[in-house]
Amino acid sequence: MNKRIITAALTGNWGDKSTNPAIPMTPEEIAAAAFDAYLAGAAIVHLHMRDEEGRPTMRADLFRETMELIREKCDVVINITSSGGHSLDGMAADETRLKPFRELKPEMGSYDCGTMNWLHKTIFENNPQFLESLGRLMQETETKPELEIFDIGMIDTAKYYMAKGVLKAPCHFQFIMGAPGGMAATIPNLVYAQSQLPEGSTWSASGLSKSHIPVLLAALAMGGHVRVGLEDNVYYGHGVLAESNAQLVERAARIIKSADLEVATPAEAREMLGIMQ
Repeated sequence: MNKRIITAALTGNWGDKSTNPAIPMTPEEIAAAAFDAYLAGAAIVHLHMRDEEGRPTMRADLFRETMELIREKCDVVINITSSGGHSLDGMAADETRLKPFRELKPEMGSYDCGTMNWLHKTIFENNPQFLESLGRLMQETETKPELEIFDIGMIDTAKYYMAKGVLKAPCHFQFIMGAPGGMAATIPNLVYAQSQLPEGSTWSASGLSKSHIPVLLAALAMGGHVRVGLEDNVYYGHGVLAESNAQLVERAARIIKSADLEVATPAEAREMLGIMQ
């Protein structure tokens, strides 16, 4: 009960070196950031890929290369995205999003529980057919879903797919709070979201941008796990860019220890989440 899992979301679909020079873009940079985050206390690393022009992509070859580079150095839990390729131009094709899971069989992968108006600029589409296909494929590949929740209604969507057998309980939920188009990053919202989870669920939370620290503190106080990293927040403090993903992980680890809690290792995270190796 005293263990807390830190997930490091290393790079997302948005932001580049002009946003923060520390954002890793290539397989080599992402793998190095993953290893540094692991040394700082991250039990899980969440991966997005970028192509040679820096655009978000779901290319299985880039995931494979990055995963192999990480595995050469450490046993951190690797959690790959299912939403790579999302840009202002739209989403990657469903089959393109499924391909890395089918070919690489990762330990863990994101499962975004619904469609939303992302940043009030574009559609972040997760249609019912895709969600059914992804959930059943994850069961086939023994990939642990990380159910990403951007709004309260997505919890009910998750419950629907659990009842239908598309998702297998107990599930792990990741609250992503503060994304424009989703739920605001407030403590009452976090308390309510946690209260709606199915019994036996595990959960983690991340606040985007300036809500980073308040959500982290509240999640730890409520018994949850935490996610940090340059995907969610490129700043260390007001107007001060973070130096690395590891710097954000190190701060989360210090806060966990200062609360007389323990930072979970990758092996402990696998046990807590029911991840099969």
